[in-house]
Amino acid sequence: MPILAQPYPFTPPAISSGSVYLFNTDSGLEYEVRFARKKDNLLHCTIAFGVLNEEYEGEEYVVVNKGEVFRVMATIVDVVRKYISEHPNVRSFEYTGEPTGKELENRPSKRMKLYDRYLIDIFGPGWNFNRKGNKMLISKID
Repeated sequence: MPILAQPYPFTPPAISSGSVYLFNTDSGLEYEVRFARKKDNLLHCTIAFGVLNEEYEGEEYVVVNKGEVFRVMATIVDVVRKYISEHPNVRSFEYTGEPTGKELENRPSKRMKLYDRYLIDIFGPGWNFNRKGNKMLISKID
């Protein structure tokens, strides 16, 4: 899927080894994109992103529909690409598409299907994608 939306400007961590990137949307939502290394495998990274605004009472996976989804996703694509370029030794990533409402955890959620559309734009052809329910495992092809 070609990325047509203009990404929002984002703030990277103060040091390149940092793990939290921030950006704001035109409607005033503040988003965080966080990368967490696994303790038992520093070359494996979990990606999590969500809204930080207090009005959502700490529910980072809240469904927010302010018509900004494509710009938000374009920004997340840019953030993950930047992280990959600054951490070229990371061999695998994972993320979860949290189910909403009545969706089942063992079936792909609407969020997961949306995120899946951007995988090739983020990672390119040198990566394998393996979905298990609402978890996507991405590994570098050697």
